[in-house]
Amino acid sequence: MRIGYLECFSGISGDMLLGALVDAGVSFACLAETAAALNVGARLEMRKVNRGGLAAIKVDVITPDTLAVEPGHSHQDHPKHVHHEHEPHAHTAHAPHRSLSAILEIIRSAPLSEAVKQRSIRAFQLLGEAEAAIHSVPIEEVHFHEVGAVDTIVDIVCAAAGAEALGREMGVDRWVSSPLNVGSGTVVCQHGTLPVPAPATLALLGDAPIYAAGEPMERVTPTGAVLLRMLEVQYAKLPAMRVLKTGYGAGGRETAGQPNLLRLLVGEEDTVVTSEAESIAVIETVIDDCNPQLLSYVSELLLAAGAWDVYRTTVQMKKGRTGVQMTVLCRPDLAPALQNLLFRETTTIGLRWRLENKVALTREFVEVETSWGKVRIKIAHWPDGRIANAAPEYEDCRQLATVHSIPLKQVMEEAMRVYALTKEKR
Repeated sequence: MRIGYLECFSGISGDMLLGALVDAGVSFACLAETAAALNVGARLEMRKVNRGGLAAIKVDVITPDTLAVEPGHSHQDHPKHVHHEHEPHAHTAHAPHRSLSAILEIIRSAPLSEAVKQRSIRAFQLLGEAEAAIHSVPIEEVHFHEVGAVDTIVDIVCAAAGAEALGREMGVDRWVSSPLNVGSGTVVCQHGTLPVPAPATLALLGDAPIYAAGEPMERVTPTGAVLLRMLEVQYAKLPAMRVLKTGYGAGGRETAGQPNLLRLLVGEEDTVVTSEAESIAVIETVIDDCNPQLLSYVSELLLAAGAWDVYRTTVQMKKGRTGVQMTVLCRPDLAPALQNLLFRETTTIGLRWRLENKVALTREFVEVETSWGKVRIKIAHWPDGRIANAAPEYEDCRQLATVHSIPLKQVMEEAMRVYALTKEKR
C-alpha cells in the first residue's frame, strides 16, 4: 500500500502542502492548470527557497489583491502577503465576502475531474459547518472572510488536484499525519485578536493530536486544518515504510531554530511484517499505599469499562519502597473515563498517559464441538491470509471444566485436537 505521510513539525497551511506535493514529484503544471481552470483571476508561481538550511518549494497564489499590496514591488519581496503563512492576510479587508453556495458554484463550474470537485466541495462544506457552529447561525447564512478569499479557494482545489495526481502517478491511496504543531500566541483575524489555534482551526481539527512548540505563531491555518480533513488523514507515528519520494513545502516565514517546513514522505507501507495500525492509549500509574485486593477489583472495573487489557507489575520505588505499576490499554476515546476511574477507585494522585500505535493481526473465531460442549477457537491471520496462531478461548474452556469437573488443560487440549481435525478436512 502506498501512503503519503505528512510530518507537521512546523504545522501545515495550503501553500506548504502545495509546495510539498510539487517537491515530491507532482507536476507544477498540473497545479497551475487547475488554478487557471477555476477562472477566478488567480495564478500560481513556484520558487525554490531555503528554510533553516534546507531546500524547499514555495508555491504562491497570485491575485490582483496580492499585487496591489505594495505597488512597485513583486510578491517575492513580500512573501508574507501572499498567503496565510501563519498570519492573517494583509489584503483580507479588501477581499470580497463569498457565500458557501457561491464558492461551490465556482468549483462545480470548473473543467476539473469529478474526484477533485467532490474533495474540494467537501472541504468547503466542512469549513461552512465549522463557521456556522462557531457563530451559531445556519450554514446558509455563513459568509467566508479569510477562508473565502480567492487564494484559499485555489489552495484547496489545487491540493485536491495534487492529491489526485499523487494517487494516479505514484499509487498513493492513504494519507497519514504526525501529531500537529499548532503553534501558540495570538492571531489577528476578522473577529479580532484570538488565541492560537483560531476557533475555525480548532473546530476543524476535532480530536486530532496537537501540541505547541517553537516561537509563538499560528502554525496550522484553517486551510491547513480542512485539507487534513479533506484527505481523511489518520494520525499515527511514522509507520514501517520504504520511502520512495520526499518533498518539502515552505511557509513564508524564516523561523529561528525550527525550519518553517512541511515534509511529505511518499512510500510503500511494509505489509509483510505489519498489519493495520490503529492508535492505542496507554495509561500508567505507580501505587505503593493500596491494598492489592483493591487493585484486583479495580482491574475488573477497568476491563468492564472497556479497557483492552490491564496488567500490574511490581516495581522498586525510591526509599526502598515496593510499589505496583498499573498499566491500562484502551481506545483513545476511553482514556479520560478510565483515568477518572483510576483516580476514583485507587489511592493514586497522579498518572501518565500517551498514544502509541497498535498493530494487530486480523482475527476470526471458529467453533468446534468437543465431548463436553462447544469451544470457540481464536485464529490470527498474517496479511497474506496464512494462519499465524490458533488458541481456544479461555472462558469457554473454563466453563466446561467447571460444569463437568474435569481439568481445564484437558478441555483446552481436546478443543485444539478437534480444531486440528476440522482444519484437515477443509
